[in-house]
Amino acid sequence: MALLVGACAGNGGTGTTDPTTPASTDTASETGAPVEPVTLTWWHNGTGEPLKSFWEGVADEFEAANEGVTVEVQAFQNEDLQRTLIPNALNAGGDAAPDLFMVWAEGEIKAQVEAGFLKDLSGLTEVVESVGGSGTGWNVDGKQYGIPYRYGIEGLWYNKDLFAQAGVTDLPTTFSEFDEVITKLDNAGVTPIGVGGGDGWPAAHWWYQFAIKSCSADALSTAASTLDFSDPCFVTAGENLMNWIDQFEGDLPFQANPSGTPAQSVPASSAGLLANSQTSMELMGTWHRGEVAKLVPGAPADNPPAPEWLGWFPVPDIEGAAGAPGAALGSGDAWGVYVDAPDAALDLLTYISSVDVQTRFAATGEIPTVAGAEAGITDPVLKQIADGTVNASLVVTWLDTQYGPVVGKAMNDAIVNLLFGSGTAAQVPEAMNQAAATL
Repeated sequence: MALLVGACAGNGGTGTTDPTTPASTDTASETGAPVEPVTLTWWHNGTGEPLKSFWEGVADEFEAANEGVTVEVQAFQNEDLQRTLIPNALNAGGDAAPDLFMVWAEGEIKAQVEAGFLKDLSGLTEVVESVGGSGTGWNVDGKQYGIPYRYGIEGLWYNKDLFAQAGVTDLPTTFSEFDEVITKLDNAGVTPIGVGGGDGWPAAHWWYQFAIKSCSADALSTAASTLDFSDPCFVTAGENLMNWIDQFEGDLPFQANPSGTPAQSVPASSAGLLANSQTSMELMGTWHRGEVAKLVPGAPADNPPAPEWLGWFPVPDIEGAAGAPGAALGSGDAWGVYVDAPDAALDLLTYISSVDVQTRFAATGEIPTVAGAEAGITDPVLKQIADGTVNASLVVTWLDTQYGPVVGKAMNDAIVNLLFGSGTAAQVPEAMNQAAATL
């Protein structure tokens, strides 16, 4: 289980390439021998701008410095990529599998390693050292199989203007204060919180937050290592969550029909509701700044700026709960390399992980992982999140990622049923234990 203190950039090396030019590994051309053409496939979830164009530009840079290498970079919607495209391609193997692709931490990457899908990256010593503690979640049995390129904690993205209209002057640090904010927003005629319950996981993250605040660090660590969720704190988490929700009327504190709302990409999504000022807050990770920006009415198609009204604050603590005060939920995205990928894929990963590329990546509105690249962060909200990640008492990896796809799906389904159906608090850990028993 990734319980990290100060989880962003590490204190190791500062990259493996020249800061302006990707290092060529094309020894054949240097000796006059014919260059063997190599085509690399690279899959990611940066479907919006500026990331889509940024990664395409990085691929072009690498091609220019490496004669005979072609990089076919493709962007896919996140849920399709993570749950369908990558699993199907890896199971098919051979040319169907991408060479460089996104990998998710803890249980998910462990399952891919056990299936023999991933190349051991431990030999990229300087790259591994440069990401420091943020790489822990992608280490399996002492070997590194993923290199994170962004990392941060989730929190509540909010509309400063709507807060001001409702008379909210201080950001909440406890759930009692949070309840007061929700009441003020509701009284002002504003929907307090948006949630993309239709996609499952955004709603499930509310239970995750209550779990890390209701369970001690020891209980969380034991559950992650044993996949035994019998500790009473997991039932308490659901009870605390529902007690919090049930004090409000109707669908509050969420928007109407939360279970029918998708999370991202379209105006009717929960991200779109926040972008259109139809809700005041949303619980999401660091990527949400870009998701909201592209859905603001009238936003330019290319590299839309984050709206000035968009703010962020950490999830408040639950007074008297057993969880560590200041505990946060988070993780990041990482790159993995297919087990049979050519060596050029390792060179591409090394270039992507250089200080230069990571610094420019940060300038697009992201939180990088490589030491030294944090200089590229210019957005004050992202600086706030980066500081919050470092200052968190512990950072717990997304629970569905941490427990693996089988337990994660059962957990998320049970949480959605608890929130919007007829499920009970006890049925969530029961479903998790039943799923774990099938492994």
